[in-house]
Amino acid sequence: VATKYYLATEYHLGLLKAKLAKYRAQLLEPSKSAGAKGEGFDVMKSGDARVALIGFPSVGKSTFLSLMTATASEAASYEFTTLTCIPGVIEYNGANIQLLDLPGIIEGASQGKGRGRQVIAVARTADVVIMMLDATKGDVQRKLLEKELESVGIRLNRSKPNIYFKPKKGGGLSYNSMVPLTMCSEKLVQLILHEYKIFNAEVLFREDSTPDDFIDVIVGNRVYMPCLYVYNKVDQISIEEVDRLAHEPHSVVISCGMKLNLDFLLERLWEYLALICLYTKKRGERPDFSDAIIMRRGASVEHVCHRIHRTLASQFKYALVWGTSTKFDPQRVGLTHIMEHEDVIQIVKK
Repeated sequence: VATKYYLATEYHLGLLKAKLAKYRAQLLEPSKSAGAKGEGFDVMKSGDARVALIGFPSVGKSTFLSLMTATASEAASYEFTTLTCIPGVIEYNGANIQLLDLPGIIEGASQGKGRGRQVIAVARTADVVIMMLDATKGDVQRKLLEKELESVGIRLNRSKPNIYFKPKKGGGLSYNSMVPLTMCSEKLVQLILHEYKIFNAEVLFREDSTPDDFIDVIVGNRVYMPCLYVYNKVDQISIEEVDRLAHEPHSVVISCGMKLNLDFLLERLWEYLALICLYTKKRGERPDFSDAIIMRRGASVEHVCHRIHRTLASQFKYALVWGTSTKFDPQRVGLTHIMEHEDVIQIVKK
C-alpha cells in the first residue's frame, strides 16, 4: 500500500513540476502583444568570451571588477535608470574576456519583475558564470542564487540530460529506455507530455533521469553553463573553513581586500572558458606572437580559416602546424585537424 501512495505522490509532484515550469516560461517570455521594445539592456558582445558576474550586493563584485579589469572607476558607475551595465575586460593569455557585472539579478528576477528579464537574457549569453559569494555567510547565498538561476532555465555545471525526444504527427507515445529508470515511469512521462499538450512523441531515456530533466528536454530552451563559485573575504574566516570551501567542487577562495589568490582564479576561469590561443606564421617569417587568434577548445583548422578570412577555406591547400597537437614539427594537416593551445599555424593556399 505504501508504494501505491508513494507512486501517487510522485505522479502528483511530477505533474506539479511540469505545470510550474510551464507557467514560469510564460512569465519570462515577454508577451507577443506588448510593445515595450524601447528599453534595452543589451551589452554589445565584444572580446573572445563573456563572463557573467552575479552575486548579492556588497560581496565585493565592484572591487573584484576594478582589480581584474582596466576599467577602475567606470566599472562601478551603473545607471540603474537606463539599465546599462558597463562591462570590464580582463586581458589574459592574449585573450580579451568580457566581464559583466549583472546588477541585482536577485530581486525577484525569476518572477519576471522589473529589469530581471533583461538581466537574465544577458546572463544566458555568457560562456561562464562567476558566482561571487561572501565566505562569512556560509552556503546560504549560494543556495539562493542557484535556485534563482535554476528557475530561469540556467543549469550550472550540469550537462544536458541524455534523453532523445521528438514530437510526431501521429502514432501515440513510443517510450523506451536503455537503463532501468528509478525516478521516471511511462505513466509519468505521459502525464507530463499531456500537460504540454503533446500526445504523439518518441521518447528514449539513455540515462536514469529525473522528471525535472525530462521537463527540461521538452521545454528545450535551457542553457547549460559552467560556473565558478568564488568565495570572497576569506581573510575574515577560520583557516578550517577556508580549507573546506577551497575543496568544494568548482570553488575558488579569494580575498579582494588583500588581493589573495586572484591569479589562481584567472587560471581556473581560463580552464572553464575552454579557450585556446593560436599563432599564425607567414612563409619564411617568424611566427607572430603579438597577435593571437583566440578559439574554442576543439577548434579545427577549418574554424581557424574562417576566423582569418571567410574565403580562405575555399582556397585552402594544406596547413603546417607546430605545437602539441602534432606528432612532429611541422606537420602537414588538412581542414579537419584539431588545434591545441599555443599551436602555430601556417596556411598554404592553392
